[in-house]
Amino acid sequence: IASTQPSTNWHLKDNARDHHTSKFSSEELIVRRGQAFTVTFNGTQQPEQNITFIAETGPKPSALAKTQATFGISSTVSKENWSAVLQSASSSSVSVSISSPPNAIIGRYRLSVQSTASGSSSPASLGTFVLLFNPWSSDDDVFLLNKAECEEYVLEEFGIIFAGNKNRINGFGWNFGQFQGDILNICLSMLDRSLNHRQDPATDVSHRNDPKYLGRVLSAMVNANDDQGVLLGNWSGTYEGGKDPSSWTGSGEILQNWKKSGYRPVRYGQCWVFAAVLTTVLRCLGIPTRMVTNFSSAHDADANLRVDEFYDAEGNHLERGADSVWNFHVWNESWFTRSDLGPSYNGWQVLDATPQEESGGIYQCGPTSRKAVKEGEVDLDYDCAFVFAEVNADCMYWNYEPTTGKKTLIFSKSTEIGQLISTKAVGRDDRVDVTNDYKYEEGSKTEREIFKKARKKLGLEDKFDPTAPTPREVDQKPDISGKFKVDGPLQVGQDLSLVLVLTNLQSDAKTVHANMTAWSTLYTRKPVGEIWKDSIDVTLSPKEEKQFPIKIPYTGYQQQLTADNMIQVTALCHVEGGIQVLVQRDITLDNPAIDIQVLGEAKVNKELDVEVVFANPIDVEVMDCVLQVQGNDLLRGILEIDLPPLKASEKSSAKFKLTPFETGPKHLLVNFSCDKFAHVKAFKMVNVTD
Repeated sequence: IASTQPSTNWHLKDNARDHHTSKFSSEELIVRRGQAFTVTFNGTQQPEQNITFIAETGPKPSALAKTQATFGISSTVSKENWSAVLQSASSSSVSVSISSPPNAIIGRYRLSVQSTASGSSSPASLGTFVLLFNPWSSDDDVFLLNKAECEEYVLEEFGIIFAGNKNRINGFGWNFGQFQGDILNICLSMLDRSLNHRQDPATDVSHRNDPKYLGRVLSAMVNANDDQGVLLGNWSGTYEGGKDPSSWTGSGEILQNWKKSGYRPVRYGQCWVFAAVLTTVLRCLGIPTRMVTNFSSAHDADANLRVDEFYDAEGNHLERGADSVWNFHVWNESWFTRSDLGPSYNGWQVLDATPQEESGGIYQCGPTSRKAVKEGEVDLDYDCAFVFAEVNADCMYWNYEPTTGKKTLIFSKSTEIGQLISTKAVGRDDRVDVTNDYKYEEGSKTEREIFKKARKKLGLEDKFDPTAPTPREVDQKPDISGKFKVDGPLQVGQDLSLVLVLTNLQSDAKTVHANMTAWSTLYTRKPVGEIWKDSIDVTLSPKEEKQFPIKIPYTGYQQQLTADNMIQVTALCHVEGGIQVLVQRDITLDNPAIDIQVLGEAKVNKELDVEVVFANPIDVEVMDCVLQVQGNDLLRGILEIDLPPLKASEKSSAKFKLTPFETGPKHLLVNFSCDKFAHVKAFKMVNVTD
């Protein structure tokens, strides 16, 4: 072989087709481990006798660390090592089929070839290629038997994120975009910017064959805490100096902004944004990954499997203590084996990139075996106790008197936390409920036994907890019950109509004084601003039910509402001679609808007209109207259209053209904003044909 640079034919199209990497738009070869790929280069007539290949990755390649492989031409493929099998040879070129072992380190490799015939000539570089995880290979740790699941959890670039609250779930679209532009390079540079890599690059690279390791490292890198990672979290309700987390519609813009700014954290993220970016990165690297939403999700800061909520006498929800219950929380599940725990813990593993609690000294969470969570094995790696609490903690509601510091238990509930755990269906835009994969039926004997087992493993059963309610407090029975009923549309721009229903459970009359408040909140139920308060005095005859209509006008809440569109309504009922009763409801208001019309048939490389219609539902003019549109394979980048102000009840129509450049089912995502409505989202499936 001449020591000049050989010209290499990487057979990009054929290799990409065989390796399920055709969606990457790259001039570089991208292949999956444990599977052969073909390379042709200028060479000699008798290659099998006298050439050696060297594949190496990372800053200090070594055979011992498995970051360097040296192999000659053999007649068969090796399962344990790198190997090359001769395809054909002519006077000027050699074609070989190169295979990596199914547990090879992933990342960018340099491939060179050395002739042993002409003495010790230095190796000639053939170029670089990228090696990824291979869920289609049965020997890979990430192997997924069901091909439709491989398509969804690795190759699908569109997702649906479920949000809202347990009474009213809504889903919005997201563009993962893992195969677009420079995303693969950004994902690889994310690994090189991790704390582990900075501390010991060679050791870090040598662990990159292990999805457990990479999942944990990336759960830390997606948040900015500790390591100048991708996204800075902000749960304050004000987002100066950055973008409101609700404004993002895809991961691509976030990852590209991170790189463009010289890897400075992008402002701002909240849980679904962290989870969506982690989905993009893991799918890009070939680890099957999906997003999961847990409704009424506990953040148990003091690891006692209990979350405490405090209310003052007026019924205001107090920010006291570090525990909280979020209306929803979004994390990830990734599919891989758990050689560290044993085969019964293989399968879906929870990873959470939202910075909530430190684990091992930094903000990272997982991988937690979902099976371990269901069985209450809270002592197993990693962070199982935290995830167990998110779906299972008991909820205690306290009345707190700020002047004296006295707290009184109002009631406790063991069935509140972890409801309607949701993920997108495979191959369809529907919601699938996976609650039963996280816990046994709520309130069943098994579920309570598992909860006791978890408490025992954490040493909570034996030691006295002075902050816990006494059995007498827990067993108190209220004299009345109450609930808020919705009486009318839950729409931003409309008045909010509710009914407080109070029922006397006893056979003697009861006098009740109820303090009622309504606050706008973030989705974490952090109070943002009071929008309404009132109080009533009522006498309930024996077993009587009374209804009290409540109307909160749009003008009363409009100023305080955040992009989360959430309001918490509370009535703290002081019952004469009995215990207090707390009635509360979290309300999510729907944004006005956007209608997307695709005019005509979508054909590849043919111009297509799209119309987006938005009707102003309120009786004042809305200004600063902007429409953002994106969709992989339909248009490049993000299209931004400024629209004129819209008078009361007026309709706005935006028409634009796009030219699809790939066939198949594609998703168009739109995001409309104005001064009165933030980030009204919609998506439409567009089937592109030849």
